[in-house]
Amino acid sequence: MMSGVAETEIVERVAASAGLPPGVAARVVDDVLAFYRTPAEGYVRRRHAELQAEGRKNPEIFPLIAAELRGRLVAAPDLSERQLRRIVYG
Repeated sequence: MMSGVAETEIVERVAASAGLPPGVAARVVDDVLAFYRTPAEGYVRRRHAELQAEGRKNPEIFPLIAAELRGRLVAAPDLSERQLRRIVYG
């Protein structure tokens, strides 16, 4: 679970601002941090599968994923469409 002082402060802040019990706030913070700690490759694979499940096609998917990566809290490196394809398809 949580380990750092900064994370403890975040839990306290979330608990206070949202009126959540500390245990619930800790689970929420853990979930959010886990999302943002996902390596770029894992994020690309997951989003590609989600977007395909929505019926989108690769010409629309890869530019969308590239834009999402640029906006992540901890920015991933700029990846070309070819690099994104290699992550998904090997």
